[in-house]
Amino acid sequence: MDRFSFLNAAHTEFFAQTYDQYLINPDSVEPSWRAFFQGFDFGMTTYNEENIGQQLANFATENQDCSVVSDKIQKEFNVLKLIDGYRTRGHLFTETNPVRERRTYEPNLDLANFGLSDADLNTVFDAAKVIGQQPQTLKEIITHLKNVYCQHIGIEYMYMRKPEVIQWIQNRININDNLPNFDGEQKKHILGKLNEAVSFENFLHTKYVGQKRFSLEGGESIIPALDALIESAAEKGVEHFVMGMAHRGRLNILANIFGKATQDIFSEFDGKDYDKEYFDGDVKYHLGLTSERKTKSGKKININLAPNPSHLETVGAVIEGIARAKQDKYTPDDFSKVLPIAVHGDAAVAGQGIVYEIVQMAQLDGYKTGGTIHIVINNQVGFTTNYQDARSSTYCTDVAKVTLSPVLHVNSDDTEAVVHAMLFALDFRMQFGRDVFIDLLGYRKYGHNEGDEPRFTQPVLYKIIAKHRNPRDIYAEKLITAGIVDAAYITKIENEYKDKLDENLQASRKKDLTIIKPFLQDEWKGFEQVSDDVMLQKFDTKFDKKKLDQIANEISTLPSDKKFISKITKIITDRKTMYDNNVIDWGTAESLAYGSLLTEGYDVRISGQDVERGTFSHRHAVVKVEDSEEEVILLNSLKDKKGKFNVFNSFLSEYGVLGFDYGYALANPNALTIWEAQFGDFSNGAQIMIDQYISCGEDKWNNQNGIVLLLPHGYEGQGAEHSSARMERYLQLCARHNMYVADCTTPANFYHLLRRQMKTKFRKPLIHFSPKSLLRHPLCVSTQEELYNGQFQETIDDNSVDKKKVKTVVFVTGKFYYDILAEREKLERNDVALVRVEQLFPLPVEQLKAIIASYPNADDYVWAQEEPKNMGAYSYMLMNFNLVPWRLASLKAYAAPAAGSHTRDRRRHADAIRMVFDKNLFR
Repeated sequence: MDRFSFLNAAHTEFFAQTYDQYLINPDSVEPSWRAFFQGFDFGMTTYNEENIGQQLANFATENQDCSVVSDKIQKEFNVLKLIDGYRTRGHLFTETNPVRERRTYEPNLDLANFGLSDADLNTVFDAAKVIGQQPQTLKEIITHLKNVYCQHIGIEYMYMRKPEVIQWIQNRININDNLPNFDGEQKKHILGKLNEAVSFENFLHTKYVGQKRFSLEGGESIIPALDALIESAAEKGVEHFVMGMAHRGRLNILANIFGKATQDIFSEFDGKDYDKEYFDGDVKYHLGLTSERKTKSGKKININLAPNPSHLETVGAVIEGIARAKQDKYTPDDFSKVLPIAVHGDAAVAGQGIVYEIVQMAQLDGYKTGGTIHIVINNQVGFTTNYQDARSSTYCTDVAKVTLSPVLHVNSDDTEAVVHAMLFALDFRMQFGRDVFIDLLGYRKYGHNEGDEPRFTQPVLYKIIAKHRNPRDIYAEKLITAGIVDAAYITKIENEYKDKLDENLQASRKKDLTIIKPFLQDEWKGFEQVSDDVMLQKFDTKFDKKKLDQIANEISTLPSDKKFISKITKIITDRKTMYDNNVIDWGTAESLAYGSLLTEGYDVRISGQDVERGTFSHRHAVVKVEDSEEEVILLNSLKDKKGKFNVFNSFLSEYGVLGFDYGYALANPNALTIWEAQFGDFSNGAQIMIDQYISCGEDKWNNQNGIVLLLPHGYEGQGAEHSSARMERYLQLCARHNMYVADCTTPANFYHLLRRQMKTKFRKPLIHFSPKSLLRHPLCVSTQEELYNGQFQETIDDNSVDKKKVKTVVFVTGKFYYDILAEREKLERNDVALVRVEQLFPLPVEQLKAIIASYPNADDYVWAQEEPKNMGAYSYMLMNFNLVPWRLASLKAYAAPAAGSHTRDRRRHADAIRMVFDKNLFR
């Protein structure tokens, strides 16, 4: 029997639909059909692409079993291939560039490339069914395909792997040929928002000539699009809108989307001082805002634009963290109610590596936010660099393909198309909870800023731009032609908006100071901003002993009905033994700190590489059942737990993940939010987040943040990259009241440090240089009483010596204390006191004064560190610790933090210790 006899009974409509289904997902069609289509596809790739009709004939001739395939079916094949060509490559042939001709791509969509010709244009094909049409002529099919795929919106989506997602997109874009279909009132509203966008820029350009504002001109259509997005999102149940963007267009969006008072914007342009002394502020196009917007239907939506530095794309990670914090806090069962929007520049989205890191977060349990809408304001130039020099990829948005996200390329001059694309993106995100990208192709009217001359580097392009009409005038002409408005209406709305701006400008000039509105103010009710003198006060971090006993029992008891490997069983049960024996190690104290906070109603989130177990196998916050790898989190089994405990192994990123966690802490001050580096020096991969956000966010933007950085630090002969957390860099950033920096030497002190982070009525970033070898050091233990009845000690004096006999007072921090202690015992030097500085910033000067005064006969003062002279805390102490003349005991200055040779490293380490006890070795 002919193995392709099934073709005889196949109606061409069924044949077309089945082949279309095969193109999307080959495994979804019946095996005999799949075998036939695979043979046909192979045949198409075997012969010359210029004559697909001949290929089909050859295929049928050489495969006699298939000779039953009629010419009609061969043509249906070709039409389906044509449809597939438009779907996969139509975006390359769109009219999406308002100021440049598109590049030429081959092969194109000419009929000859698909075995068709003009002679087939009037033939009716059942293949039209797969594009949602009744059987149509080829000419009608092509018209539909051009409208859908090759007009002012180009869409990339055929690389997506889920047939139901592809089908949803195809069904959606086939409606009205993927063309906008707004009624008259909607069009007038779009025109109104577009007028606001254009008029705002014109007003600033005339009133503040030459001042930097990073104009939106050339991309103004984003304003009506964002307006439509918020209105529609609120109707679909979105309650929080979290947006991040760079500087271009920010002022326009603040005024016309977020409702920032233009009086305040004008005050910022006039350069007035701020109304508060304790922060220094930032340039006007970096500031953020939180406001509540009431939609036309009366729904309220909380809208947030995060502040950002000039470092492009960093804010993208921050807004994802803010969104996730809001989701965890307000809508844990429905992430769709919080909508993150990331606005990019074309050069930055292609060039900044953090974008890739953020995109990789999109579907990870610890970092997903239910889908982000990415919007690229595509100027087609980065500062002075042409797009051909800015990327190797075809599009700046090709990073979207990492997560198989659809991309819509849109001509920014067609405002209705931009709004239409934005509403598509919203519906896609709400339907599938995945990212979607919009590439808004426009231009930049001026140079990088308003004082720059773009004709130096793009003279031809800027001749075109100089003659190009703005999107409002283009759209106004369209509506006038359609009879929806007249010229008088355009003049009226323009004058009304300008008059309002003039009125606000005059009012602003009657004010002496600039007022900066707080960001995320609802989340920070009840918290206060404080100076360093308050930071140095003592805070009550005690905890009830009976409750602590209960937590200790619960975190050291594995489920009896599950089997664990013997090593983990011992580690967990040893916690209880140590606790009962009053020798509590670091990992146990840390777990007790989290448990105590959870029972008090605080959330705990720990994130970073390998944090579930801990790089040095001390934490074991997540343990795995031996046979099934089922996860057991003992801290989530606490009887009296009121807060939420989450611990997530991050993907191999520092920059993006720390940015995310900073954003999380920014939006939830009642969560102890911890980012731990695998090794302390790996944090330099996130240096931008540390420099631009963590160290100065409060000073620039009036934002508190309680993020905790745990940075493993200590010299144990592991080489240059696994020894130093670069303490000197953090201390150099310290000033006024901006953060805490600590280097604890006991489990109890670390316990109280973590508890203090939540028990104050303010929040500061905490940098802690965490131990490695001390995690299991026999002397690095604490008692129960030190936990439940103690408090954080900024300094720890030496109570093991007779102070009157002490001649040398050594100030030290971290693990080096134990190294010096061992040497002192070996040398039996009871005339040397070891004073531990547990908190380096704010430096507890008054405590240090009292300690120094308690050694009446001391005449030798030492700062001891295991880091080289040009690293560690030496330079910081030199600048801030002048209470007594002191000498340094350390390694010489070196370029690398530590030697690669273990022998050399240990020799240098021993030399630094010897310097403590022999002042004649001072270098």
